[in-house]
Amino acid sequence: MGRRNAARHNAVHSHEEPPAEVTYDRRWAGDLRSSIRCSAVLLGLLLLVDWGADSLTIVRGTLWAGLAVLLFVVLYPARVTAGEGWMASRGLLREQRVRTDVLVSVRCLDGVSQRLRLRDAFGGRVEINPEVLVNNPDLWHRLDEDAQKSDACGSLTCGATALRQISKRIDRETALNVFKVSDLD
Repeated sequence: MGRRNAARHNAVHSHEEPPAEVTYDRRWAGDLRSSIRCSAVLLGLLLLVDWGADSLTIVRGTLWAGLAVLLFVVLYPARVTAGEGWMASRGLLREQRVRTDVLVSVRCLDGVSQRLRLRDAFGGRVEINPEVLVNNPDLWHRLDEDAQKSDACGSLTCGATALRQISKRIDRETALNVFKVSDLD
């Protein structure tokens, strides 16, 4: 039996627990395509207008391409993943990770776009868009389950209200979706 087959045999027949399931943001790929599309449309329109005005040069084309890249960087969606006891948000340059089973605080941050900031007992922080949780019930279930563990062990000192608000919002969105699917709206 080769090395690779032996490793598979040991993994299948060992009595260790299988690795915990990882949950992903199901809409991330669509959001990524949308950000690429928006950037490409902006670039195309800028080049078309410049070409139509007969003022398109290499320098201006490079400037428009740089502007389109900047728009892509701004619109790039963070990829949110979660597993038992952790949640991560990966942007273009870095990944933020938090232990959700030892959360210290959960805060809703208002601004141009609403953000949810999770902070754990080890100093880890993650900021995510609450829409990600609304659109992905599996991610919300994972976070809610671990936040309840944090609350039960006493580490969650701030954030029960924010979690309740998100829970109500998710319940409301789920009910609306059920009504739409059932043609009861």
